[in-house]
Amino acid sequence: MKVAVIGANGQLGADVCARFAANGDEVLPLTHTELEITSEDATRQALGAAKPSVIVNTAAMHHVENCEKDPAQAFAVNAIGARNVATAARELDAALVHISTDYVFDGAKQAPYVESDAPFPLNVYGNSKLSGEYFVRATAPRHFVLRVSAIYGKGRCRAKGHNFVQLMLKLAKERDELRVVTDEIVSPTPTQQIAEQIVRLSRSDAYGLYHGTSEGSCSWFEFAREIFSLAGVKTRVTPAAPGEFPAKVPRPAYSVLENATLKQNGLNVFTDWHEGLRAFMQTT
Repeated sequence: MKVAVIGANGQLGADVCARFAANGDEVLPLTHTELEITSEDATRQALGAAKPSVIVNTAAMHHVENCEKDPAQAFAVNAIGARNVATAARELDAALVHISTDYVFDGAKQAPYVESDAPFPLNVYGNSKLSGEYFVRATAPRHFVLRVSAIYGKGRCRAKGHNFVQLMLKLAKERDELRVVTDEIVSPTPTQQIAEQIVRLSRSDAYGLYHGTSEGSCSWFEFAREIFSLAGVKTRVTPAAPGEFPAKVPRPAYSVLENATLKQNGLNVFTDWHEGLRAFMQTT
């Protein structure tokens, strides 16, 4: 199977490429240098020349503050870019795996979100990604839209320079104590498991909208505490006071996703977030 991976040098994209290659597939890694998804012509030409049977789109503008500052660019990448890739996928009759986000929800439910829950984004990033979802679902018949959350992997996060695990371990070397927020609840998810899930979906014809995150949930404080415990770090981590680190952009305080459709279709590969972090730390 020939697989084109857009955003191949990103944190998730790198693991997706590696997982498909390990599966014996022919992988075409596409970075911003080879493909500018905001250009319909460039997208058609690059994918049309490659003729993949599967396209995985991990490319996104996902720095939340930057999206808020430049909504036009955020929509150009996350919405119009998604439409351009979906159009090319339809013309090639290729299956498309499109990565979306937990930030399409506002967090008011205070219980794990399932795929049938109505989205209500709080910021430009969430709105632009939701628009991209709609374009993909309306344009590419053979689509998998996969919403992920709080991802971390070995690769470098191109937009932020680090993920939460890397940041905590870096700060632990510089400080005796760290204070971490407790008022955001997420499901930290390793990119290796997301990559494994994408490969499994690509072997299926159960097209549609999916949630794909680790089982269980925690606050960022609880996540940091577990990271330090597994790493044997002596730096003290304590809960931040309410409002101590005010968010520059509105974010959902609760964005836990339930992998309901993956489980319904017998496709779920995700483990509990503790287990996923433990496996990641053992190989880091």
